[in-house]
Amino acid sequence: MVTNILKAQEDIQGVLAQACARREMLILATPYLRFESSFVALEGEELHVLATMSREDALFGLKTGDLRIRFPHGMGFFEAPVQLLGLGLQDGRRTLRLSLPKTVRENDQRVAYRVERVGRVEVTFSTPKSEIFTATLLDLSTSGARIHVRQDLPEGSLHPGDRILVSIPLNGEIHLQTGATVRHLRGRNLGLHYQPQPEKETLAPLSRWVFLRREEERERLAHRLEMASLPESQNRVPELGILLISADPELEGELRPLLEGSRTLTRLAPSAQALREGLLAKPVLVIFHVGGADLDERRRLKTLLEIAQHRAPTLLLGTEVDGATLFELASEWKASSSIGWHANRGPFLQRLVQGIIRRHMDAGEGPLAPRETGP
Repeated sequence: MVTNILKAQEDIQGVLAQACARREMLILATPYLRFESSFVALEGEELHVLATMSREDALFGLKTGDLRIRFPHGMGFFEAPVQLLGLGLQDGRRTLRLSLPKTVRENDQRVAYRVERVGRVEVTFSTPKSEIFTATLLDLSTSGARIHVRQDLPEGSLHPGDRILVSIPLNGEIHLQTGATVRHLRGRNLGLHYQPQPEKETLAPLSRWVFLRREEERERLAHRLEMASLPESQNRVPELGILLISADPELEGELRPLLEGSRTLTRLAPSAQALREGLLAKPVLVIFHVGGADLDERRRLKTLLEIAQHRAPTLLLGTEVDGATLFELASEWKASSSIGWHANRGPFLQRLVQGIIRRHMDAGEGPLAPRETGP
């Protein structure tokens, strides 16, 4: 999709101010994680958005050099790089304080994103001769739709360029009733372009609906790429699994039910020989257990991580280590990410692990490709 880029700060602040005024939804996205949120307020050089995750998840899941916000606007979508500045409070609600973006990417509204997974929606339309027909919705965007007429149209009743009236009851909130131009007519399939553009009261929820379907399609594509990376047979050796570098069998027991799904989890002793042998299996992720504050242990782990980091993405999992220290180690050692572990963080760990794996598969890097620097 062609994009335009907003660079003037007055334009960027104007777009963000409008989003805050209508409390627009947004997606907070890192290379490995995504969270739904909403705009709250502009305050000086900071943007406040709703904190929909725990303080710990926010500080160490979103504190990365590649944090972006994505949100609907008018007939299109915007995306902008931001930085997490910290936590805040607005009108009694917990917020995340974000830096104002220097640039904002806007998709070209001449090429609106089309949603093909629309469910069963019955459409009604009338021709210039006031003939009324019913059809099935095939796809939908903020600028047009494609429908399938349920019966053959009478000869000469409709031609490309004709204006019609169309009613599309998408759901309980969105009911399009608008004029449209027939862009193309192929058998019983009609391509429609809304004329005039839907009213603001309809366009805003429609744009939000299309935006959410677009985000869901991103997730489906990422999942398909991950599944395509699996061995053709579960009996194939070696499997693309996850390595846990730890001397703690109890930690393995806690992680196994969380992480073993389509991937196997193998715990290895924190030694160079064991790690090199494990890397022969081409793992999709290597998790390094960082326990306590022993400097000798950290030196050993750093050496092991250097062995692994050009063979697979790496994650630091900390126990008895404060989050700030763990984040500093992840930055210094160029690990993909880090997380302080306790039992109630299981769902977050699952999402983080899946996100790291999908990111590397999506980039076509594979387990043996050179690693990019991460937070």
